[in-house]
Amino acid sequence: MEKLYKVHMGKAKCAVDLGDGSERGEYVNQDYILNRLGRPHRSISLMYCYYPLDKEWPARISEAMKDADVSFQWDYSYDDYFPYLGGIGGSTDGEPFTFMRDIRRHGQDVTLTLTIDPAVSDEQLAAIGDDLRPFGRMMLRINHEATGNWFSFNKRADYQEVADFYCRAVRIIKEHAPNVSAILCIGGVENPETGEIEKEKEFSQAVRDTDIWSVDKYMALHWGWPYDVAEHGGNSHNRSSVRQTYDMTKASYERFKYINGGVQKPMVMSEFNSDGDVTGAYEQAEMVRLFCDILKSENADWFSGFTFYQFRDRGRLGLEIEDPNNPEVGIEQPVMDTYRKIIHDDWFLPKMTRSEETSLPVTLRWGGSEDADGIEIPVHFDANPVFCELYFEDDSNLMLEIKGRWFYKSPQAHIIDLMPAFYNSQLNGEADLALRIFAPPASGENDLSVEDGLINSYTVIEKLPKIRIRYTAIEKSLD
Repeated sequence: MEKLYKVHMGKAKCAVDLGDGSERGEYVNQDYILNRLGRPHRSISLMYCYYPLDKEWPARISEAMKDADVSFQWDYSYDDYFPYLGGIGGSTDGEPFTFMRDIRRHGQDVTLTLTIDPAVSDEQLAAIGDDLRPFGRMMLRINHEATGNWFSFNKRADYQEVADFYCRAVRIIKEHAPNVSAILCIGGVENPETGEIEKEKEFSQAVRDTDIWSVDKYMALHWGWPYDVAEHGGNSHNRSSVRQTYDMTKASYERFKYINGGVQKPMVMSEFNSDGDVTGAYEQAEMVRLFCDILKSENADWFSGFTFYQFRDRGRLGLEIEDPNNPEVGIEQPVMDTYRKIIHDDWFLPKMTRSEETSLPVTLRWGGSEDADGIEIPVHFDANPVFCELYFEDDSNLMLEIKGRWFYKSPQAHIIDLMPAFYNSQLNGEADLALRIFAPPASGENDLSVEDGLINSYTVIEKLPKIRIRYTAIEKSLD
């Protein structure tokens, strides 16, 4: 490895994010997800709630009210998400911060969904902003699906009050954490005859005040889970067509832009899937594939990205279903293979741009998963390898990519086996490949003492790893 180049990682044509944990499933560590899917996501979405004025707080409400007579997921006194343990009187030593650090160490941004009691004070909102300052270019989705009627914040305030709270929360949190981008997630143009978004009068100011527009859209959904089973004639599930879902999302974007005076903002789908409870596993995978095919075929440059909900689910909304015998085990669904192929398509991959040749020592900059400066090392292969390993002599925290396959090197790891990049796609002869190296923050947090540490993290590489390539077995066969 003699030559060394600078390389920039930028935005994909369409970003892919992934939900990891919710009321329907537990958090799965990023090492497992990376090895199952072969690449990091732009962002990992976490779901938490903050109701500090309630007597049950900070318990998870389904545990605090485990003997309550509940017949719907959202019948508890507050939302059954994991409790946000920061804020006034809280700590960033626990959740969600431990998971946020795990996500960022693995070269991904954080999307934090947070349902918040609209009665919290300005000081409590400011404390949330202070909590989020070290976590780089993260996204915050406050009181999502706000035009619905199922979450507790909608039961405690009318729609205008919910919309006004959103604007207040965004303003205060961003004053303390300018690194945070706010996502407004509301109902879109559900009725094409009116052409308006749901509760347009109430939420027009929020549309203008937010950074990112979003709708949650399931092409099929069994919202009665886990209290009933979806069957013919039931009233706790629905299904729409793939085309209807795409058209509704685009119409919503156009209406958001109209409300914003014709000025566009990023448009995402913060929860996207098709529920296997309704469609079965095979059609679930097919619908997800068809939607992504439409994004590509129609060159949907107005659409910034979607979040697949979710990695592991106790129902049928996951790439894996949680094993009922052991919650730490996932059972792969057909949509896993479909999704893996989608996220390795060029349309959904971050753009890599190689620039000038450089030399050691070299400083790598991590601004986020859509803005990072790394290094690229040309590697020549005489044939398909039998062994291919990297040997490191330092405690760096790195994300490595070769042949489209990504690997994580923690500060404790010193040997990284690159052979998984070749298992499913072997070389047919000689080849020149690029080994790319990026350096997200080892602690998962930015160093705020650095001048631009609110946004960027820096790592100096003094020495390159040694590479070991062998093309035959170490010892010949005795047969």
